[in-house]
Amino acid sequence: MENKCVWEKYDQKQLRELEKLNDGYREFLSQGKTERECTDLIVNACEKAGYVELQQLIKDKKQLKAGDKVYAVYMNKTVAMFNIGTQPFTDGLNILGAHIDSPRMDIKQNPLYEDGGFAYLDTHYYGGIKKYQWVTLPLAIHGVIIKKDGTTVELNIGENEDDPVFFVSDLLIHLAQEQMEKKAAKVIEGEALDLIVGNRPILFGKDEEGKEEDKAKDLVKKGILQILKDNYDMEEEDFISAELEVVPAGKAREAGFDRSMILSYGQDDRVCAYTSLMAMLDTKKAKRTICCILVDKEEIGSVGATGMQSKFFENTLANVMNLKGEYSGLDLRTCLSNSCLLSSDVSSGFDPTYASSFDKKNVAYLGKGLVLNKFTGARGKSGSNDANAEYIAYLRNIFDKNNVSFQTAELGKVDLGGGGTIAYILALYGMNVIDSGVAVLNMHAPWEATSKADVYEAYRGYKAFVEGEGI
Repeated sequence: MENKCVWEKYDQKQLRELEKLNDGYREFLSQGKTERECTDLIVNACEKAGYVELQQLIKDKKQLKAGDKVYAVYMNKTVAMFNIGTQPFTDGLNILGAHIDSPRMDIKQNPLYEDGGFAYLDTHYYGGIKKYQWVTLPLAIHGVIIKKDGTTVELNIGENEDDPVFFVSDLLIHLAQEQMEKKAAKVIEGEALDLIVGNRPILFGKDEEGKEEDKAKDLVKKGILQILKDNYDMEEEDFISAELEVVPAGKAREAGFDRSMILSYGQDDRVCAYTSLMAMLDTKKAKRTICCILVDKEEIGSVGATGMQSKFFENTLANVMNLKGEYSGLDLRTCLSNSCLLSSDVSSGFDPTYASSFDKKNVAYLGKGLVLNKFTGARGKSGSNDANAEYIAYLRNIFDKNNVSFQTAELGKVDLGGGGTIAYILALYGMNVIDSGVAVLNMHAPWEATSKADVYEAYRGYKAFVEGEGI
């Protein structure tokens, strides 16, 4: 079986819709480089579309009815949205699940030091990265500082044209003979990913008696601390309660002479998060209640309070069912087991430069539509949800009826490696689950590439799915 290039099927109206969707997507990528920033963008979009915050409904003792739209946020990093359908919750939900965290470098809690005339911030990389890809790039710092009194200071440095940027240094090629002999995993060590943030020593004047002040050591570090104090009212100790993320500086861009692709940081998995969000917002009425979960921590195993393994989704659904007057412990479990989920996460795109890493018959291609991964995992499908044939047949029918172009794929050759998504976690409830997403080139690199056509088909596929009647 060979899938056709989806660009060939579009008329002018669809091409305009495609470009409009991708314009919004690029803006989402440029503004949402952390899970907190994505959450803010998602909440703003929800409220604009008429969604009401769950905790406010609980506080006001409001009841939910068919057609109501509600959202919940947890720790400013995870969002769940519900469009209440006409059918009872025990019939199950149509769920879109994606993640909004991406590989990056996190600044440590005791990070600032000086060495050799440079001021550095010590980092700890987050998620699976090729460390050598993160050196000599212009980098930005995004995040929050929570002071002892609870005050929040937001940082976003490196994105505006007049902002400074930061970087991790690398050894000059003239002296890199030994370095070049190392394996790729060791060329740049994790402890070498320290961010250069300054080189200018602070200048001391004279004290009140006219004497030169003592020029103590670490004058570059002291200069950085003075800048942080002047601009952000931040003390060195405030790093302890800060969440600062180092990401590539720069906006999402169109790629190629034909502008057919998008090149950006964070497309794993914000491409599926954005298309899921838009499919959710553009669905007006639902028979089955539809849900969109956009979560944190997938890149490190979906752990923690804001990861998919937490009870946030289950607790939120229980509250929503209660406001609808349909909650019981048994009904909650019945609802979950009767639900259908698209675990919306990216798939590896075929790269002709590295063709030997892929099975050409079973790999996703850019420009050939939405991707269905029956299973992920590693080697012998280890750690994978494996979707059953009945559910795949149901999805084939939905997509064909709505003229959604889709392809099936595996991550790569069987014994080369593997990966996972949130699919197996929700499958524990007994619901039908499959991985479904967009093919990505350069996955987990600072700059990833996708096809505009695949972004559009993902949106169309997700919308067709949530409007379905369930299996």
